[in-house]
Amino acid sequence: MSDRGPLTGVRVVELGNFIAAPTAGRLLADFGADVVKVERPGSGDELRRWRLHAGDTSLLFRTLGRNKRSITLDLRSAEGQDVARKLIAKADVVLENFRPGTLERWGLGPDELKELNPGLVLVRVSGYGQTGPYRDRPGFGGVAEAVGGLRALTGYPDRPPTRVGVSLADSVAGLYAVIGALMGLLRREREHDGGEVVDVALYEAVYSLMESLVPDYDAFGATREPAGSALPGIAPSNTYRCGDGKYIVVSGNGDAIFRRLAHAIGRPDLAEDPALADNAGRVANTARLDQVIGDWAAGLSQEAAEATLRAADVPCGPILTAEDITKDPHFEARGMHQRRAVRIGDDNVEVTFPGVVPALGEHPGSVRTLGPELGEHTDDVLAELGFDDDTRARLRADHVI
Repeated sequence: MSDRGPLTGVRVVELGNFIAAPTAGRLLADFGADVVKVERPGSGDELRRWRLHAGDTSLLFRTLGRNKRSITLDLRSAEGQDVARKLIAKADVVLENFRPGTLERWGLGPDELKELNPGLVLVRVSGYGQTGPYRDRPGFGGVAEAVGGLRALTGYPDRPPTRVGVSLADSVAGLYAVIGALMGLLRREREHDGGEVVDVALYEAVYSLMESLVPDYDAFGATREPAGSALPGIAPSNTYRCGDGKYIVVSGNGDAIFRRLAHAIGRPDLAEDPALADNAGRVANTARLDQVIGDWAAGLSQEAAEATLRAADVPCGPILTAEDITKDPHFEARGMHQRRAVRIGDDNVEVTFPGVVPALGEHPGSVRTLGPELGEHTDDVLAELGFDDDTRARLRADHVI
């Protein structure tokens, strides 16, 4: 097993703030890419203050900024743009998630960057993409979830739509940004010519998750509606409250699995019922099945219900809290608990951070450093670009860095 990640030697410049582009940068950095994060002098990425509980840098930033180097650079200034060009000239990938047209106003648009670095892969993340009638609209992840179709399905029919408590649209867009970057690099490697421009729209990242939502409507006039904790069209698959007030998720929707589930909950008659032999029949009887399984779960603790279903090889699982996750042995065994010392105020505190996904057998990713201090690597990176001490001092005095 090598300690060199599969992306060792790949140079990435991250110009984006917030979640989407930094998520892409984190994934590339996890697997060895040298990711230089460009931040505003003085304030840096706003994520440094999102969910800030103590100190001056949030653990959200420490997570998304891990394995990166931070430099400060005023991209609105002519000198800052010149420094950026020197940095980008030596890069393989640039990640950005400004509003469309911003890079162009700074003289850093695709045409200029292609001339500067013909093999560059430029990855652009925005709310609505670089083209189309909505391109100039501001777009955050929550809006993208609404426009992309997801929010129409969340929550319960008689209540307002809800959202998941994480930045889902941004994170998915970050995954697509990585896929696009890697495809651009692979093509360049194979064909030895030209770079690529990758256009990732937040709303499209969400829309891509919507399965057959639109085809079902277009072909059959079928409009999906919120279904609470159930998964419409598949049964039984739901969340059930146990007798101790905790919840268990049960996925008994395969034909053979359903038969095992029926026996496990003491209802062999359901396993023999022809009306429930396939998914279509079970969907037609979803309410009845949920009632039966719910009544069974209500008579047991979560632990007992889970043990019974696991003994019958029925897919199920408890709803884990953050506290539960930190104590879970499977997370530990899989390397998903990465404990690192982090500065919080005046103290160094050991904190559990998420591990690296996916797991590679021969060239795994790793958490080498947490998200850096603002501008921690400015002098190092600029020295690599040939800026001497006097020049760096002048740029700092002029607030360019």
